[in-house]
Amino acid sequence: MGLLEGIHGPEDLRSLNLRQRQELAQEIRRTLIEVVAANGGHLAPNLGVVELTIALHRVFNSPNDKLVWDVGHQSYVHKMLTGRLAQIRTLRQWQGLSGFPRREESPHDCFSTGHSSTSISAAMGFATARDLRGEKHYVIAVIGDGAMTGGMVFEALNHAGQSGTNLIVILNDNEMSISQNVGALSQYLNRLRSDPHYAERKKNLKNTLQRIPAIGSKTVQTARKVKKSLKYMLVPGLLFEELGFTYLGPLDGHDEAILEKILIQAKQKKGPVLLHVITSKGKGYEPAEQNPDVFHGVGPFDPLTGELKAAGTKPSFTQVFGEALNELAQGDPEIVAITAAMSSGTGLSLFAQNYPARFFDVGIAEQHAVTFATALACSGYKPVVALYSTFMQRACDQILHDVCMQNAHVFLALDRAGVVGDDGSSHHGIFDISLLRAAPNLVIMAPKDGDELRHMLYTGLLYNGPVCMRYPRGEVPVAGHNAAWQEIPIGQAEVLREGRDVTLCALGPLAYMCLTAATELRRRRIEAGVINLRFAKPLDKELILRLAIATKHLIILEDQILSGGVGSAVLELLAEEGLTDVQVERIGYAGFVEHGSIAQLHEQYDLTVEGIIKAVERMRLSKRRIHTM
Repeated sequence: MGLLEGIHGPEDLRSLNLRQRQELAQEIRRTLIEVVAANGGHLAPNLGVVELTIALHRVFNSPNDKLVWDVGHQSYVHKMLTGRLAQIRTLRQWQGLSGFPRREESPHDCFSTGHSSTSISAAMGFATARDLRGEKHYVIAVIGDGAMTGGMVFEALNHAGQSGTNLIVILNDNEMSISQNVGALSQYLNRLRSDPHYAERKKNLKNTLQRIPAIGSKTVQTARKVKKSLKYMLVPGLLFEELGFTYLGPLDGHDEAILEKILIQAKQKKGPVLLHVITSKGKGYEPAEQNPDVFHGVGPFDPLTGELKAAGTKPSFTQVFGEALNELAQGDPEIVAITAAMSSGTGLSLFAQNYPARFFDVGIAEQHAVTFATALACSGYKPVVALYSTFMQRACDQILHDVCMQNAHVFLALDRAGVVGDDGSSHHGIFDISLLRAAPNLVIMAPKDGDELRHMLYTGLLYNGPVCMRYPRGEVPVAGHNAAWQEIPIGQAEVLREGRDVTLCALGPLAYMCLTAATELRRRRIEAGVINLRFAKPLDKELILRLAIATKHLIILEDQILSGGVGSAVLELLAEEGLTDVQVERIGYAGFVEHGSIAQLHEQYDLTVEGIIKAVERMRLSKRRIHTM
């Protein structure tokens, strides 16, 4: 039996010597590669924090000490070491372990995460609660250099420095390279700061100098200026020190013994401390080290070669969007593209390559991205802001207050709308329609396939006002033809199939599911019409009312939370028109949705052909029966 199988909790780590801890790190890496190769997930970030996680759980006493992982996609090792090794092969699987920290899973997960840049704010909350109760435990936030670009981080740093509370922030930096000279100097300065007698000696020296008649205070002032000048030139942690933190580092994040030593010193410091560690993303697995971006979040792959499993033959919605935007930008120099640290994920890599002067990656800063885009629109440009739907949630105020209030011509491209699968509740894009439908002036649309996406992008860039287009993760349902650009009349739905008994309405690719269900219903002697709504706002009121009056039965599918979605919009329309005799059933999500494959999640919530047929059968059993031939 290996060492890892003997770790049932953090306490089991404390009896291991350094050689055993090094062996354990290798076992953990092998397990990570096996599990992620089978299930997909965030491999490179977890390979990079193996030694750091071991050190944290040896030095601190979780769950009494609070350990907050920013984003949380680097928490797999933490899960293994906190009693969940037996479940690790269920990672990101239906009813298995989450790919992110979850309070429901373990007392060692003190804060559920998934979105970036929240850990220091959460840690400040835990530290303040501790202080209010007069408790003595430690609070630690682990944050990556990418997450440090989020503005919320600096709000929290400012608060922490101002409060002076005891708090440890670990900056896991897997991008910065420190040259040998600067590294040696930083280690020297770190040893000086880490010396428990340093602060006392500094205070004594200051008091001694101030007692020198006539020149003492001037000498202290001069020394302070010289020190500050040298720090600006030589100390990489000056920003954090100016914010009120004691800065330690940078340190080798793969030297577990050194990490333990400095973590123990950090525990002895008063006030907030920032420990800067340098790690290598993908450490110990050559394919991930060579391609850390690919293996940051990856699907199943061959663990021996690192070769990804073959993708489908159809293009993804993301790919169609990226290629279409690139094509349109060729003939329109006013089109600019903006993303928030997701250029590849949102399909903008081609645009960035071909039009670098018109491409802007603003980092993890969705709020800034939207307001930045608004000013570009006010200056006559046509900004396309490509975000994941789940991350758009952070910019709702900017969309409402900056974009919509000014009726600015900003195009919001929301990728990963609907359920996204194994990343789970923090990443499903099921709230965008509900959050944005109330915003005045905003058009909200969703394409059923790749060709319609192209036409909607073209339409939105012609439209003189704010537009949001949402589309799901994964392949388009039918292969596209790169059809010639067509402008779609704003708010016009599309009748895909006529039917006299019931009308099936859908937004996006679910329209194809409705067509399949309509074919099956015909075999059961029920004629179902199908509407591709295309627009959640404005609705095609005339068409919806005509078919509602004609069939008296509407079934509305949406890859969205039901509350406030397009089904709610249809119900509002019917209520306004006094059509109380129309029977409506909505099929969608009722709350936060857990992780699992998209097919499993659709089945769980009846977003299937069978689910549609069951809804029709329920209507047949009601008082207002559906006509059958």
